[in-house]
Amino acid sequence: MEKNWASIIEAIGEDLNRPGLVDTPKRAAKAFEFLTRGYHQSVEEVVNNALFPSDSSEMVLVQDIELYSLCEHHLLPFIGKCHVAYIPTGQVLGLSKVARIVDVFARRLQIQESLTTQIAKTIMEVTGAEGVGVIIEARHMCMMMRGVEKQNSVMKTSAMLGSFRKSQVTREEFLQLLRLST
Repeated sequence: MEKNWASIIEAIGEDLNRPGLVDTPKRAAKAFEFLTRGYHQSVEEVVNNALFPSDSSEMVLVQDIELYSLCEHHLLPFIGKCHVAYIPTGQVLGLSKVARIVDVFARRLQIQESLTTQIAKTIMEVTGAEGVGVIIEARHMCMMMRGVEKQNSVMKTSAMLGSFRKSQVTREEFLQLLRLST
């Protein structure tokens, strides 16, 4: 990867011997590995059996989980927050594991629409929940730094599974809880 970054830097007309660029290919390769570390993680690894028995059948909401991803079309970042809610059926997921699941998928080349669905389906599979709702709000550098250059645009996507899809009341409770804490 380091050689490829060197080629890219040279292709734009820069001098790799310039003091500020001498170690840039190595640093860029290391940074890109970090930004895409989700390819080297599995859901099983990050969840690590952190499911706990619970009598709760009320909505669990983890709000404002920061996310950083790379657009698969331009390799530019999109940055935002993810809100995840689920209705447990006998077990709850360790709180930090919700954020870790978000990261596993966000740290891959992505489009926001797919990311939202991947998180929802995974939370549903891992927890056996009655339903799952996921909303992502993000700013896309591919829209802000190039192309139409719209600085204030925010993309919002949602995925509603199980009772979140079937029941308007459940969906409305999720949305109301999000509004209460903003």
